Amino acid sequence: MWEGLRLQVFFLCLGATLWSAAAAATYRGSGPREHGHRRHLSLHRHRERGKEGQVLHRSKRGWVWNQFFVIEEYTGPDPVLVGRLHSDVDSGNGNIKYILSGEGAGTIFVIDDKTGNIHATKTLDREEQAQYTLTAQAVDRDTNKPLEPPSEFIVKVQDINDNPPEFLHGPYYARVAEMSNVGTSVIKVTATDADDPTYGNSARLVYSILQGQPYFSVEPQTGIIRTALPNMDREARQEYDVVIQAKDMGGHMGGLSGTTQVKITLTDVNDNPPKFAQGVYAMAVSEDKVPGEEVGRLKAKDPDLAENGLVDYRILEGDGMNLFEITKDSETQEAVIKLKKTVDFETKRSYTLKVEASNPHVDSRFIAWGPYKDTTIVKISVEDADEPPSFMAPGYNFEVEENAPAGTLVGRVHAKDTDIMNNPIRYMIPRYTDLEEFFIINHEDGIIKTTRPLDRETQAWHNISVSATEIGGHHQDAKVRVNIKVKDVNDNAPEFAAQNEVLITYCHLFDPLSLIETVSATDKDEMAHRQHFHFSLAPEVANNHSFSIKDNRDSTASIFVIRKGLSRMSQDVYHLPIQINDNGVPPMSSTNTLIIRVCSCDSKDTILSCNVEPFILSAGLSTGALIAILACIVILLAIVVLFVALRRQKKEPLILFEEEDIRENIITYDDEGGGEEDTEAFDIATLQNPDGANGFLPRKDIKPELQYPMRPDLRPIGNSVDVDDFIKTRISDADNDPTAPPYDSIQIYGYEGRGSIAGSLSSLESVTTDSDLDYDYLQSWGPRFKKLADLYGTKDLVDDNS
Repeated sequence: MWEGLRLQVFFLCLGATLWSAAAAATYRGSGPREHGHRRHLSLHRHRERGKEGQVLHRSKRGWVWNQFFVIEEYTGPDPVLVGRLHSDVDSGNGNIKYILSGEGAGTIFVIDDKTGNIHATKTLDREEQAQYTLTAQAVDRDTNKPLEPPSEFIVKVQDINDNPPEFLHGPYYARVAEMSNVGTSVIKVTATDADDPTYGNSARLVYSILQGQPYFSVEPQTGIIRTALPNMDREARQEYDVVIQAKDMGGHMGGLSGTTQVKITLTDVNDNPPKFAQGVYAMAVSEDKVPGEEVGRLKAKDPDLAENGLVDYRILEGDGMNLFEITKDSETQEAVIKLKKTVDFETKRSYTLKVEASNPHVDSRFIAWGPYKDTTIVKISVEDADEPPSFMAPGYNFEVEENAPAGTLVGRVHAKDTDIMNNPIRYMIPRYTDLEEFFIINHEDGIIKTTRPLDRETQAWHNISVSATEIGGHHQDAKVRVNIKVKDVNDNAPEFAAQNEVLITYCHLFDPLSLIETVSATDKDEMAHRQHFHFSLAPEVANNHSFSIKDNRDSTASIFVIRKGLSRMSQDVYHLPIQINDNGVPPMSSTNTLIIRVCSCDSKDTILSCNVEPFILSAGLSTGALIAILACIVILLAIVVLFVALRRQKKEPLILFEEEDIRENIITYDDEGGGEEDTEAFDIATLQNPDGANGFLPRKDIKPELQYPMRPDLRPIGNSVDVDDFIKTRISDADNDPTAPPYDSIQIYGYEGRGSIAGSLSSLESVTTDSDLDYDYLQSWGPRFKKLADLYGTKDLVDDNS
């Protein structure tokens, strides 16, 4: 490795020397002539020796300075000789001074002002600056007068291969369709070389593939990557990492190179048909499922992507085509089989469907590869379910005549258990559908009857429900609607359709048979098509001389006045009874009274009044008298109210001190004490009223008006008195006290008394120790202590017997 590097450095130095010599010997030109005298600025003359050893002299020629060449990146120990300037007027005595100016003069390029030799003092890089423009001039050293006109020349930096190729746009990403033909273009990669493309092979690039074979290839000159293998399958491998190299020097040894990465992705095409994983799918559905519920799912797999992987499903054939339907879940691409109609386990227990899966988008380039579809068999079994009973009809309509007696047959509903068990059915009417309980149903056979007569005019239809519940199983039930129509019976008499009052004015003189009113009738019963009403005067007024009636035979009647004039003074109100008959079966009739009121009027025939007030006023009191009576009544009422108010202000309270009303005061002593040994909890004096020592007990709730003497049987009670007797005495005194108000004053005596001659009655100590106490005295304490006497008084007897 080091030997090769030394050789390369040696050849570079040798090449630099040769190029400098060639540059000095090649570029020549003629200088200008002034005043007939020829001046020359030339390179140093070269002497050549002939074969015989004689010296040959070149003839003087004028040199034209064009350009010099300097090799780049020279790293020799001495400055590089670029060239030499020489003027024909230079006789070699040192009177001529050479001056260099321009780009890099004095910094990069220096000149020997005596000899005219130009050297490069720095390493040059062609990629930074490819050439420099300089100006040379010869002047008199003493006077600095120009001896030659300025001459411009160019120093070109000679390129060497010192820059490798670079991919400025890498890494690259490319896509190509799977199953593409061999040679399909994928992408073009481009590398650049900073070296001089016009000189040598330093910038002549050649592309090659380092990684990615045998799947892809690259064109050496253009960098176009192409597919190299047929039928590359995306489903087998989707991404490839390819490495491309660009090498200069035409790809020969010693050239520099650069690489880039290209990630190539295969895009999808529809080259795979859908495929079911199983040839037969088993599903189950319960017979109690309703239409629209899902039965099961299946999926045909397609490894293609996007629209190439879409799958459509359909049912081709099978005995369940009318009972089941198939849809697609757009998110999961699954076939969803749903129930289209209800199934019955007792009728048919299994169904078979043939399902097809197909691609909706087929690529015509690969249509020969296919068919792009697949089929499978779906077997659906029906599961038994405990179903509710089923009525023979979706609803029932019955009729029953109104006023029919209780127990009349309305109709019968019938249901059966559709399960294999065929359990018996029990019928009932939910009370919320028949709140007034007009109907009753036989629980076993479903016969519906009435419980009382029905009235069509009150309710023409009865809408109830009947439930059927299977006895046994899960007690499933079903309901059915029962509509019962009440048939009409002519049981309502006709009556006036509108108000039965007519107003007429007595100031008019009616002609005989003048029409004053037309009446009509209505009936609560159903109005049949041919039903009509007949009107006539009641028999008791058939011969009256004031009014008559005419039946118009259209369910209306006309009322006429047969008297010429009616006087309000003689009679202001007439009651005309009219009999109305219908033609129902059976026919019904009623008598309705038509009130005819005679009204007063003024000269302009304006009705003034139709009541009896004018006659009452004229016959009795005037308007002023009535006003006076009303005023007296109001004054009397005001006096009464004032009197009552004064009485309330002067009323004294029934109790002397209302704010200290202590009715129903309860004094409660709830302290239980410290046990049997606590004899200081209460003193008997606490229960004794000191005011009662003299036999008189004043009440706290009233102030007695009379003072009663002390009863002879009352006496002071000592502290040793029995509590039971003391309490009884106090109760008796309170019951017989005449000063007691009509309400009770309750006092509770909770003190048990001071000291007991019986001592402790506890048997806690008697369990472990023998006691020699005598409890025979308990027998004399009365029935209240009988239980204790039985428990403790018999102990000695038992001990004696033992």
